[in-house]
Amino acid sequence: MDVTALSKYVRISPTKAEDLARAIQGLPALEALKVVQFSPRKAARLIERTLRSAIANAEANRHLQAEDLRVKIAAVAAGPSFKRYWPRARGAASPIRKRTSHIRITLTDGVDAD
Repeated sequence: MDVTALSKYVRISPTKAEDLARAIQGLPALEALKVVQFSPRKAARLIERTLRSAIANAEANRHLQAEDLRVKIAAVAAGPSFKRYWPRARGAASPIRKRTSHIRITLTDGVDAD
């Protein structure tokens, strides 16, 4: 049985978050939680919030135990970018894109329910 949590419009570039998401994929949920808790990166805090939400969804909605869960999918997709401009010499402007991400974490207990 799969349980999903999704954080949308998170203010971090997808490239900065996707390597940590790949690192926790396939781990047991509680071990993945320890990995992100001890990582000093900003992406770790954001992924931790989504992972805790997925665990809470599994316990509250599906009555599953956190010890039985594994991270099936941890994906970071690109969200919309804020477009800003940086002033340059002679009245010119350089574009700045402030990127956002959508973080999706799917947990599974390894049992298929039909």
